[in-house]
Amino acid sequence: MKISRRSFLASGALVTGSGLSLTSCATNPVNSPEFNTFQHGVASGDPLADRVILWTRITPEKPDLQSVEVQWRVYTDKRGLELAKQGTLLTGAARDFTVKLDAIGLEPEQDYYYQFEALGHISPMGRTHTLSDTTLDELNLAVVSCANYIYGHFNVYESVAGNDDLDVVIFLGDYLYEYANSPAKKTPKIRLHIPDHEITVLDDYRQRHAQYKTDTQLQAAHARHPFIAVWDDHESANNSWKTGAQNHNPELDEGTWSDRKRAAIRAYFEWMPIRAFPENPASRIYRSFAFGDLVDLMMLDTRLEGRSEQAAADASIDSLDDPAKRILSDQQTKWLEGELVDSQQRKTQWRLIGQQVMFGQLIVDNTVLNMDQWDGYPGSRTKVLDIIEDNNIDNVAILTGDIHSSWAMDISRDPFAENPKPLAVEFVTPSVTSPAVTDPVEAKERADGVKKALPHLHFVDLNLHGYISISINRERIKSSWIFVDTVLSTNYREYTAATLICDSGSARLRQA
Repeated sequence: MKISRRSFLASGALVTGSGLSLTSCATNPVNSPEFNTFQHGVASGDPLADRVILWTRITPEKPDLQSVEVQWRVYTDKRGLELAKQGTLLTGAARDFTVKLDAIGLEPEQDYYYQFEALGHISPMGRTHTLSDTTLDELNLAVVSCANYIYGHFNVYESVAGNDDLDVVIFLGDYLYEYANSPAKKTPKIRLHIPDHEITVLDDYRQRHAQYKTDTQLQAAHARHPFIAVWDDHESANNSWKTGAQNHNPELDEGTWSDRKRAAIRAYFEWMPIRAFPENPASRIYRSFAFGDLVDLMMLDTRLEGRSEQAAADASIDSLDDPAKRILSDQQTKWLEGELVDSQQRKTQWRLIGQQVMFGQLIVDNTVLNMDQWDGYPGSRTKVLDIIEDNNIDNVAILTGDIHSSWAMDISRDPFAENPKPLAVEFVTPSVTSPAVTDPVEAKERADGVKKALPHLHFVDLNLHGYISISINRERIKSSWIFVDTVLSTNYREYTAATLICDSGSARLRQA
């Protein structure tokens, strides 16, 4: 089946803003006989060898309360008998009663269990895990993205929570969606967003974060595994860039983009278990993690930090060579180069790049199908490939979210050349709930057309929801796509749809 940009974009598979977003109004625990102070669960994130971020949120029973004292405890056993660390801190209305701390002085490569206490109530117990600081033989990751509350239940998060082999969850953006509730179109809406309108100011973003974290399936994933997360566009507004967004409209009384962006970032740092940088705590999310001598992970911000506005959908490929078009700032590109070179010099076995939008070429009949991806910023992609090739950096795998569908491809400068030189591989995770091509027959037809058009493509699915389970050792990366058969109810089945392997030194994918 031959595909065109018009037909493919019309499916919604590559335009993440094409679907609307809603979320269900959870019952307010304030009205229940037993008040739940910890109704948003617990979470951990950004683990290092000696520390990890711990998070929760206090819901005061008295609405006029301005501050709360919170005790936190870290244990080495799940029964809470062997205390490792403890402390007390204050939270309050100024930070929406969220609680976030860096629990330091922990031992490397260890499971820990943590709990909070406030206002006479004790939180659920969470589990977390620190990173190795020496030799590491194996690492297991889950890669997750795009959870739109309105379009279904978070069965994927529940599946992730039940995967006991995982060391960490990599979340690649669209943790929530900014849209207002709207009449159902192609895809049924399972629940409704709070607030009902599109979120544009700080209180709105806080409410939306709060609603997502009332979901028990999401809470289970956070309580079971540490997350390493970055935002994409919907944490602020659809198809955003540094100085604007497609879905930001000042003429509709949505205020200035700078104010909206600042509010979205503030709420994100309040509500997510992410470490802030002392020198720039308000906005920086690009950062790195070392998993012993086995894996170095670099997390990028391809959305708000340095991106210029996307080209028009009908722009020619030649027009995209404008040097002013970039998806990373010069500062972040230089940082990435330093991280990759340092990792290679330290002889770490693998280098992972976690980021938001498809890096590989998705070009059909000399036409770019999605200007929001790296295809719309070819100069930036060339700079990254220059870094890899010029410094002889090997064993690079790119982890991607954003497009609500599953992909696996080899990365080279020109995959359509006769003998392209492989430089990296890319794994694209499907969505938790956000829709792509909702009709399975149509999805297969479109996927077949893409396979014929892209010689570097090894796997694609445009219909199903799920996540990627990645197992890494010194010989290979093994990537498995775990799907759930439905998100329309919580009665679901999970299964492995495909497994691909990249052998060390090959920069190519093969079937398991």
